[in-house]
Amino acid sequence: MENLNKLLKENANPEKAKILQRFFKTGKGQYGEGDVFLGITVPVQRSIAKESIHLSMEEIRNLLNSEVHEKRLIGLLILIEKFNKGDESVRKNIFDFYLENTHGINNWDLVDLSAHKIVGKFLLDKDRDVLYELAVSEDLWEKRISIVSCFAFIRENDFNEVLNLSEILLNDSHDLIHKAVGWMLREMGKKDVKVLEEFLSKHYKNMPRTMLRYSIEKFPEDKRKMYLRGEV
Repeated sequence: MENLNKLLKENANPEKAKILQRFFKTGKGQYGEGDVFLGITVPVQRSIAKESIHLSMEEIRNLLNSEVHEKRLIGLLILIEKFNKGDESVRKNIFDFYLENTHGINNWDLVDLSAHKIVGKFLLDKDRDVLYELAVSEDLWEKRISIVSCFAFIRENDFNEVLNLSEILLNDSHDLIHKAVGWMLREMGKKDVKVLEEFLSKHYKNMPRTMLRYSIEKFPEDKRKMYLRGEV
């Protein structure tokens, strides 16, 4: 941990930190309220994580409990490295650990860089009821974890959960959920556009505008305009 802290200090950039604090909405009442940035790029954080893969789970828990955004992301990147190198028992422990520490996975980049690589990947051949529990959580980030985890299934041409969870989250009030659902629907559409169009035929007139825009982003321009005008 001492080396990790040394590397963080060496790579901190106060000017970049100010930009990131604004970008990730850390002001009072915003979704990232209280988040603290050091101004370290993601590639550098990946490098630090690879040098720190030896850290214990307790040390990783401490990283996830930190108010410093980069420490939490590095903790997650270490978990992903350990998960990829581990056997089934190790993966199960990391999956459980991840879900026990969602309080530290509390910004959209933290979710988006980790959920499908740990939760989704672990559940590829398992019961997925936990995703439905997360989808109805009161916590914004747990809901986002539920849908972003589906990226792992989409890559395997498995669309059941993304369709079901998208319906559950269809009327969610938060823009960050609209974006995540739209993103997953778009990724599904890249694999099978007919499945996406079937979903849209049922829901596009009632979908939040942002969700719709994200989901049809790869459609031809004329078709996108028809969906946005409600003329499909």
